[in-house]
Amino acid sequence: MLLVWRGLSLNVLRKEVNRACFREKAKQIMRPDDANVAGNVHGGTILKMIEEAGAIISTRHCNSQNGERCVAALARVERTDFLSPMCIGEVAHVSAEITYTSKHSVEVQVNVMSENILTGAKKLTNKATLWYVPLSLKNVDKVLEVPPVVYSRQEQEEEGRKRYEAQKLERMETKWRNGDIVQPVLNPEPNTVSYSQSSLIHLVGPSDCTLHGFVHGGVTMKLMDEVAGIVAARHCKTNIVTASVDAINFHDKIRKGCVITISGRMTFTSNKSMEIEVLVDADPVVDSSQKRYRAASAFFTYVSLSQEGRSLPVPQLVPETEDEKKRFEEGKGRYLQMKAKRQGHTEPQP
Repeated sequence: MLLVWRGLSLNVLRKEVNRACFREKAKQIMRPDDANVAGNVHGGTILKMIEEAGAIISTRHCNSQNGERCVAALARVERTDFLSPMCIGEVAHVSAEITYTSKHSVEVQVNVMSENILTGAKKLTNKATLWYVPLSLKNVDKVLEVPPVVYSRQEQEEEGRKRYEAQKLERMETKWRNGDIVQPVLNPEPNTVSYSQSSLIHLVGPSDCTLHGFVHGGVTMKLMDEVAGIVAARHCKTNIVTASVDAINFHDKIRKGCVITISGRMTFTSNKSMEIEVLVDADPVVDSSQKRYRAASAFFTYVSLSQEGRSLPVPQLVPETEDEKKRFEEGKGRYLQMKAKRQGHTEPQP
């Protein structure tokens, strides 16, 4: 991979510093193993690049002053939309900047542009907001304080504080779902939740982890997207692509040696989109004193595409149990809320 992170490769990472924030940039060419059979780059590949950018810039910032050394751990990814597909042979331009810091967290804004190197044409493919917390290298369960940034305008700090409080509240609201699990069903009917639900079991090895033995957030997100894609493909039996990812919450760290189970199930379908809930459970098999726990959760939205890349109608989901019907209505509420929000943004200004 042609990543140009300084300190992680021989290439030089361009870094600009101003009074408001740090900025960093990287490039990577998209190869066949980054894409699906139709040549579209996997959403999980893009999410992994986004997280790598966020981890580097936030870790650098948190170690920019003298004091106890730390590594920035991903706590949450806000909703991100896949605005335009990226294809094999295009170059991904990833740029990240710190936009807000609280006492114990860092907000990072990441943009992804795709470039056709034959024509030079560029387009915005992703915008994402990530939250990181600094963990001490001496004790990874200890959260350290974040060096403050200097804002060019007072409004920037006030707006950042509102975003911080909002995401903190939403993270607390997701914890009630932590006991929910995906159970297999024998001989399910087509278009039901059980028919397309899927699971992936993965043993966490050294290549998945930081130097301190914890899984990179980007690795987890890529696995989550892979499972969500399998669920969508089983339901539609067509080419599918990631359209958006709702907030991804990381409830607990995943250690090296754990066996993780990534489970996905469809919760809602509109005429042309599918919502898939993905749950990540970690089983510390090498430590009998610890029990299986919920590590992460998120909702992915996929769309079905024809061979020409046109949007196709989605087979309608048939919820059977009361829990499935409840999740369907909750998904419908999220869908209508985002639809109204998008329409509000596109309305002409008076």
